[in-house]
Amino acid sequence: MKVSERLTSLPTGIFSEIDQIVQAQAAKGMDIINLSVGSPDRGPAPHIVNALSDAVCDGAKYGYALSEGMPGFKKAVTEWYYNRFNVSLDPEKEVLSLMGSQDGLSHIFLAFLNPGDLALIPDPGYPVYSAGVLIAGGEIFYMPLLKENRFLPDFEAIPQDVARKAKIMVLNYPSNPVTAVADMDFFSRAVSFAKKYDIIICHDVAYSELSFDGYKPPSFLETRGGKEVGVEFHSLSKTYNMAGCRIAFITGNSKVIDALRRLKSNIDYGIFQPVQIAGIAALTGSQDYVRETAQIYQMRRDAMLDNLANGGWKIPKPKATMFVWAPLPSQYKDSKAFTIELLEKTGVVVTPGIAFGRLGEGYVRIALVCEKERLDEAAKRIISAGICG
Repeated sequence: MKVSERLTSLPTGIFSEIDQIVQAQAAKGMDIINLSVGSPDRGPAPHIVNALSDAVCDGAKYGYALSEGMPGFKKAVTEWYYNRFNVSLDPEKEVLSLMGSQDGLSHIFLAFLNPGDLALIPDPGYPVYSAGVLIAGGEIFYMPLLKENRFLPDFEAIPQDVARKAKIMVLNYPSNPVTAVADMDFFSRAVSFAKKYDIIICHDVAYSELSFDGYKPPSFLETRGGKEVGVEFHSLSKTYNMAGCRIAFITGNSKVIDALRRLKSNIDYGIFQPVQIAGIAALTGSQDYVRETAQIYQMRRDAMLDNLANGGWKIPKPKATMFVWAPLPSQYKDSKAFTIELLEKTGVVVTPGIAFGRLGEGYVRIALVCEKERLDEAAKRIISAGICG
């Protein structure tokens, strides 16, 4: 049986190879510390769990849910957005529920790209951005995210013929994997660029609440004209430790959201109602647990990077996300080879930067998804193995 060309175009090699090595090392009895996957290790706040538990016990909540989301959930989104970003949204036209933000980020290209249409995608970037374009039959122009430009795309460096052809541009701040942040001046320039070339901006803001040292990431929709050109994807996965629940939402331009709504109405139903009820509890309830979660990630960041710095591996401290974007120690050049050596010598698993794009080479992504004691142990093993320098 021959699979489709679109399937063969999707990369899987690096992740599969590393997973095989992880399994082989674990089979030998090695204690694995997995810092490669960005899956929260904490559970949701008790009031969220209680809301989910109560709803699950209600037999009336097991029918098909509206594909666009329960009215109560969309209303909760609008209230949260206003309280957090001072952005007003129409819950009927400017909000749509998603089965995780990856659901919307993968389908948005099917809603707008014809075969051969162009999308502007960050490099390095979260893999679904490229995968979504390829599945839709589109073409990709990669926007370089470079250290010397604070890992922000340079709009002036995009050729005019490329800009005129492009239909969608993806932005992601705070960023996964590079952990960079963007300010309102950058977003204003993005809006001007999008208006000039009639481009839809899709901003992935899943990590807006995992920020440190008093920093508060802005929303792209706060920008004057933001709603005229774009949409924003937000997830409850990281903010509320609900990754397995698969609940998120898209906000912003009503025409873009209506197109995605039409597409999704033909391929799926809505999110399980008890999960949406838990989402309402998350968005409308106390946010103390969210702040506590961010503080825990900040503590883990400081402990891990301070330990590694003492061992000779100096890594910049990110302002947000649950990740660290670490330049390779000076004696290494190949992120995949470094990752495999690190795993085989220490049992510590990270993600090679090359997995996120060509310009990810020279870096690895470290996920802060273990208790401090395990991160201390990971740093100790890395230093003892002589990998830091």
